[in-house]
Amino acid sequence: MKTTIQLSLTLFLGAMLSSCGGKDQKATQATGPQLYPVFMVSNQTTTLDTDYPASIQGIQNIDIRPKIDGFIEKIYVDEGAIVKKGQLLFTINAPQYEQAVRTASASISSAEADVNAAQLQVNKTKPLVDKDIISKYELESAQLTLQSKKAMLSQAKAALVNARVNLGYTRITSPVDGVIGLLPFKAGSLVSGTSAQPLTTISNTTKVYAYFSLNEKQLLSFANTYPGKTLAEQMKNIPAVSLILADGNVYPQNGKIESINGQINTTTGSASLRATFPNASALLKNGASALVRIPQHINDVILIPQKSTTDLQGKKFVYVLGDSAKVISTPIEVMEVTKGKFYVVTKGLKAGDKVVLEGFQSLRDQTIIKPQELNSDSLYAEIKK
Repeated sequence: MKTTIQLSLTLFLGAMLSSCGGKDQKATQATGPQLYPVFMVSNQTTTLDTDYPASIQGIQNIDIRPKIDGFIEKIYVDEGAIVKKGQLLFTINAPQYEQAVRTASASISSAEADVNAAQLQVNKTKPLVDKDIISKYELESAQLTLQSKKAMLSQAKAALVNARVNLGYTRITSPVDGVIGLLPFKAGSLVSGTSAQPLTTISNTTKVYAYFSLNEKQLLSFANTYPGKTLAEQMKNIPAVSLILADGNVYPQNGKIESINGQINTTTGSASLRATFPNASALLKNGASALVRIPQHINDVILIPQKSTTDLQGKKFVYVLGDSAKVISTPIEVMEVTKGKFYVVTKGLKAGDKVVLEGFQSLRDQTIIKPQELNSDSLYAEIKK
């Protein structure tokens, strides 16, 4: 009895579905093919931009350290100040070096007096020797004494020079043009030449270096993109790069990639590159972060809007308009780098193909549609801006 009831129910549902399907088919036949926008793909010339996180450093970052021990007497600059080479930055109170200069000066005066006395003895002894009044030994002894006194005078002068050099270390000046960094010590602080922390750091930012990295795959692609038998030749063919600041604005002056590290860091799996940018306005600061944008000019490539593609099992597909207004689900391959909202197609499409633009969520392969052809020039106008 149960089997009879189940069979009857199955036949009833089948009849219902058949009836509904017939109605849907008749409805489709009554309304006709659905309208879909399509456009013709064509070869385009464009520029692809790839951004890489970068850190900014000045071309010189010099730690300013004292060469002597003492107390900071006065600080003549402030953090962030722009200084010139030779400009006074700090003075250190170290009276022992002033005393050393005075002592060395006094030693010179004493040594000069000894030299003069020894010279007088030589001058007095020489005529007596010439007249054979005294022996030559007396003259030789006087001359040796004079020579010794002159040597002592030279030592005293050298000590004075050394004392003055040490005294000069109490005045610390800037070795380069640049910008003052942090000032961790205040006036009155005890500082030493062995201190771990510098008095400050001066950054020369008239030009800056932007350091960024490429992984091994990116580095190989990068090397294959630009012509040249050597790395130096390839770098010459790399176009000028731009810098995207932290606020999203583009730095007004372009830079140039000047260095590519020849080794891959085994820890990070990447290689470091360095781009140089002019910075006469001092807008770029040492330690800042930015993006280095590298352009790649490409010719005769197919571009399609990202909204014209659908993903299925890790692959991208588009609906291409075929014969008799039937659409064909076509797999395509694209570059990882995009042009705005467009994909660069490397395989699957050719110039002249017509592709459904959007609204194909319910569309199926081999479905007949009513194409509404769009103006391709207006569609591609976005990538030409």
